Amino acid sequence: MKKNKEETDETIRKLIAIARRHFTEKGYADSALEEIVSEAMLTRGALYHHFGNKKGLFHVVLEAVQKEVAEQVEAEASQSDDVWEQLLFGCRAFVKAAVEPRSRRILLIDGPAVLGWDVWRKMDQQHSMRLLRGQLQIMKEQGCFRPASIEAMTHFLSGALNESALWIAQMPDQQQALEETMTVIALLVEGLKR
Repeated sequence: MKKNKEETDETIRKLIAIARRHFTEKGYADSALEEIVSEAMLTRGALYHHFGNKKGLFHVVLEAVQKEVAEQVEAEASQSDDVWEQLLFGCRAFVKAAVEPRSRRILLIDGPAVLGWDVWRKMDQQHSMRLLRGQLQIMKEQGCFRPASIEAMTHFLSGALNESALWIAQMPDQQQALEETMTVIALLVEGLKR
């Protein structure tokens, strides 16, 4: 029984990895299930059994990307003990992770388009936005901010980060665009200080 579970888990991981590469390189619309299952040496039936359909497979891939980005945000933010630096490090990590070639198209373009904004936002709220809200809540409890709604701050900063990532992804000099974005974010965050 354990062997079957391990084999199933391996099949799922393999399909997700192959699908992620296809969705990254070709986009959702141009990724063919036949190519994905052929590369995985599986049948369409196996894919349908585990994911339901192409959209179900994409949903799982996007979830994996969201988790990966959140892990990068958390790792970078934890590099400092200062709550202000944690916030800025986390913001930088999000934008950098979002514009990485293996994440950008899935996270920023196809994710909202394929699954719809409601599903995409719920996923974002469970991952990166959850971390942002948590950091802002800690900072509020420590008296770091002027009186303001944490919920509004979370959505404002999250929206700014997502839009910045879309802009940076189009720029020829992404590093310069990232630095310019972080300067603006630092100025905005500075304005929140008590």
